[in-house]
Amino acid sequence: MTKKILISLLVCFSLGATTLAVRAHQQSHKNHDAMPKEQKEWGIGGDAKAVTRTIEVTMLDTMRFMPAQITVKQGETVRLRVKNVGKVMHELVIGTKQELDVHAEMMKKHPNMEHDEPYMAHVSPGKSAEIIWNFNRAGDFDFACLLPGHYEAGMVGKITVIAGAK
Repeated sequence: MTKKILISLLVCFSLGATTLAVRAHQQSHKNHDAMPKEQKEWGIGGDAKAVTRTIEVTMLDTMRFMPAQITVKQGETVRLRVKNVGKVMHELVIGTKQELDVHAEMMKKHPNMEHDEPYMAHVSPGKSAEIIWNFNRAGDFDFACLLPGHYEAGMVGKITVIAGAK
């Protein structure tokens, strides 16, 4: 009898913890503005009120982004509206080639790893998401889908931030 009660308690605790974790993860996706903004080499999380333009990016099951090349001005805050028109999950992660390579390797080792940063969007099939980003550093940066197999298949793009073009 004691064994059954212990197992029941463990199951209840596990279900409760899982529900809380799922709700917290979903909430973090809904409110990137509440996340702490951390300066990255490729910029910093932006404020929705400062957005100067919206760029539509489409994710395809052919493992491509459209467009695959984006140009912005240094200091510009952009809304990247990312739409997954495919039948499989995709993501868009902004970074340097080196950072994306490291992250892609980590994703291969831990494919179910949960992570959420203001410079990434995970998009279910048929859904859309947004990244609001301030490109306050000039240079050439990258974006990619780092889900296992997608990056290797060429699901990558380039962002050029033009210096001093405020």
